[in-house]
Amino acid sequence: MNTLPVIAAVDGSDDSLRALEWALDAARRRAAPLRVVHVRQYAPWAQPEVLAAAPPTDEDPVLGPVRAQLEGRAARPVTEYVGLEGAPSAVLPELGSSAQLLVLGSRGRGGFASLLLGSKGMACARDAECPVVVVPRPGREVHGEAPAGPGPRVVVGLHADSPDEATLAFAFTEAALRGARLQVVAAYPWPAQPWLIPGELPPPVIDQEAVENETSALAEGFLAPHRERHPDVRTDVHVAPGDAAGHLVAASRDAELVVVGRHRRRLLAPARMMGSVTQAVLLHAASPVAVVPPQPADG
Repeated sequence: MNTLPVIAAVDGSDDSLRALEWALDAARRRAAPLRVVHVRQYAPWAQPEVLAAAPPTDEDPVLGPVRAQLEGRAARPVTEYVGLEGAPSAVLPELGSSAQLLVLGSRGRGGFASLLLGSKGMACARDAECPVVVVPRPGREVHGEAPAGPGPRVVVGLHADSPDEATLAFAFTEAALRGARLQVVAAYPWPAQPWLIPGELPPPVIDQEAVENETSALAEGFLAPHRERHPDVRTDVHVAPGDAAGHLVAASRDAELVVVGRHRRRLLAPARMMGSVTQAVLLHAASPVAVVPPQPADG
C-alpha cells in the first residue's frame, strides 16, 4: 500500500470541510496518513507566489479548529497539520509531488459566489503530479438518464481511441477499495460529420451499429488486463453516442466518484492542460471528481 499521505486542503469554508471528510475516509481506506494543509493567502501585490512556513498550527485560525474537530474521532489515521503561506493556486499543486491524493472543495473562501469551480481547484486538477479529487457542493442537479444498478458505484470515462492506463488503474483501485461496481462510460462521436472538399463525392453511409460494436470491442480489450488484476470488481461498460461529458455528468448522480483523465503533454503544447470533457465534468458533476494525471511516457 502506498505510504504517501492523502492531503486535504482546508481554508475554513464549508466546501473545504466537506473535502476534509472525504479525505479522511480515503486515508482510512488506503491505510495512509492524512495531512491537513492550510495555505494562508498572500495579498497578490505584497508577496511572491512562493512556498513559506506559516506560524505554528495551534495559532492558525483554520488548523486549530480542524484539529479540535478531528481529535476525538475513532479509527482516525495518523494525522499531521501543516500551515503554509503563499498563493494557494501556486502552492497547493506543488504538494502533489509528495502525496498519493490531493483533496479539496469545489470552492473556497473568497472569489465569486457564482463560480462553480474555484481557481485553486482548477489549478490543482491541471498541475498537480498526483490525482486530485474535487468535492462539489451538495444539491447539484444533473440531467439525463444514468444507467441504473444496485450498490455503490464508481464511474470512469474511457476514450476508446486513446485510453489512459493511469486513469483506468486508479478507477479500478478505487472501486476495489470501496467494494463498488465500476461503470465504464465509452462515448463515440455521433452523428459522424466528415469534411468534404468541394466537388468530392460523399463517403459511404456510416453504420452506427458497427461503430458502437467497434467501440465496445476496443473498450473490452483495454479493460481486460485491469479486470485480471481486480477480479472482484464488477465492471459494466456503457457505450453511448454523442457527448462524453454529458454522459459522465448524468452518470455522476448518486455515484461515489467520477474518474477522468488529464491531457498528456504534447509536442506542440508542452504546458499542462485539461481537456474540455474533464473541465465540463468538474464543473457539473454531482459527485466528487478525481482527475488523474497521465502516466509518464517512459512509465
